[in-house]
Amino acid sequence: MYRSPVASLRSKLERLDGSRLGPAPAPPAAPPEQREETPRATSIEDLRRRIDAVLSRSAARSATLPPAPARQDDVADLPFQSVDTPTGPLHVRSLRLSAAHRTGRAPVLAAREASAPLLSLLALDPTLAGCSPRGALYLDTETTGLAGGTGTVAFLVGLAFWTDEADAVGGGDLVVEQLLVKNLGEEAPMLAHVAARLAAASMLVTFNGKSFDMPLLRTRFAMARMPPPAEPPHLDLVHVARRLHKIRGIECRLTTIEREVLGFERVGDVGGGEVAACYLHYLRTRDPGLLIGVVEHNAWDVVAMAALVGLYGEPLDGAAQSLLTAEDLVGVARTLARAGESERALDVASRVVDGRSATARPHGLRARAEIARARGERARAMADFEALAAAVDDASVRLELAKLYEHYVKAPEQALAMAERGTGEPAELATKRRRRLATKVERAAASSKGQAKLFAGKRPR
Repeated sequence: MYRSPVASLRSKLERLDGSRLGPAPAPPAAPPEQREETPRATSIEDLRRRIDAVLSRSAARSATLPPAPARQDDVADLPFQSVDTPTGPLHVRSLRLSAAHRTGRAPVLAAREASAPLLSLLALDPTLAGCSPRGALYLDTETTGLAGGTGTVAFLVGLAFWTDEADAVGGGDLVVEQLLVKNLGEEAPMLAHVAARLAAASMLVTFNGKSFDMPLLRTRFAMARMPPPAEPPHLDLVHVARRLHKIRGIECRLTTIEREVLGFERVGDVGGGEVAACYLHYLRTRDPGLLIGVVEHNAWDVVAMAALVGLYGEPLDGAAQSLLTAEDLVGVARTLARAGESERALDVASRVVDGRSATARPHGLRARAEIARARGERARAMADFEALAAAVDDASVRLELAKLYEHYVKAPEQALAMAERGTGEPAELATKRRRRLATKVERAAASSKGQAKLFAGKRPR
C-alpha cells in the first residue's frame, strides 16, 4: 500500500517515543553552556504537531481540486464503432458518398475516370501511368505533432476508396473510412488495417504524404515492431498543385486549394495547429467535443483529394474547364514539357495565347516560346518572344531575343540594341556581351564598306 513521504516520516517518529524500541540511550554529556533546556520528548511532540499541520494543509488543498474524470473504456459520443481484431479493438467510422457528391464545384466521381497517364505526366512519375484510379487509396493523418520523429503519433487516419459494387452498376460510391487510436500505445489494430488497405490499392494518393504522412507511418510501424507495409505507386498532389497553380501564387495548403480552385469554403474547421491540442484534451478528459471537429476536418481532407484527382486527371475537359484558369493551364503546359510531351505542351500553351484572358496571354507566350526553343523551333520562339517584348518590359525576354538575333538570324545590331536596353545578367556578363556584339557590328560595317568599294571599282566607265 502506498504511503506518502510525510506519513512515513510520522510513523518513524512514533517509533522513537520508546513505546516499541525502549528508552533511547542518553546522549553524551555536554558542557553546561551547550546543554538543551527542552526535553527530548518535547522536541518529538513539536515535530509531530508540525507534521499534523502539513497533513491538514495538504488535505485542504486536495479538497479544492476537481476530481479526476473517471476513465472510460468506450469512445463515448464519437461516431466510431469498435471492431475486435487479432491485435486489439479497432475504432472505425465509415461513410459512403454517392456519385453526386461534390467538393465545391468539383464532382468526386471524376476521380474514378481520371487519366492515369496524364496524372503520371503532371506528377513527373512514370510509375503511375499504369495505375487504375478506380483502385486508388486516399490517405491523410492527424498527428500529435508536426515535427515527426518517434514521439509523434498518428492518432487518426483517414482513408477513402471506391467500392467494387459501383463497377457493376456504373455508378460510384466513395467510402470514407477513419481509424481512431483511442489510447496512446494502442496503434497496432490501426496500423494493421492501414497495411491491408495499402496492399489492396493500385495507387496511393496523399497531399504532402511523401514528406510527412508516409514517413511518419513507417516510423509507427517500426515502433510497434510490425513489418513495414507494401506501398503502391504514390501520387502526392502537393507537387502537382505547386506546378499547376504557381502563376496564381496560391498557397499550397489543402484548405487553400479547396477555396481558390474548387470553390469550397470550410465553415468551423479546426486549424492544423489545433489538432494535437484537441486530441490531448480528449485523452485527459474523454470529452469528445473538440475531437469531433478534428474528425470532420480529416474527412474533408480525404474527400478533397479525390476531387483534385478528378480535376488534375482531365485538366482540359469537362468540369475542369470552369475550375482551372488560363494561368493554371500555363502550369499544365510547362509540366507537360518537363515530362517530354512537348507537342501537347505547345497545344495547351497555344490555347492560352488564343484565349480570352489578357492577363494570362503573356505567360502563355513565354511558355510557348520556351517550349518552341527547346524543340529547336527558333523562328517560332523568336516570334513569340518579340510579341512578348512588345507587351511587357522584361529583361529576361530581351536576353532571349539578344541570343536569337545574334546566333540565329545573325543580326548583331538588333542583338546589341536589346543588350543595351538591359538583359538582367550580372554586370560582368552583360559588359562582355555588349563588347562582343559591338565588335561584330563594327566588323559587319567594315565588311559592308569593303564590299561597296569592290563593287564601285567594278562599275563600267
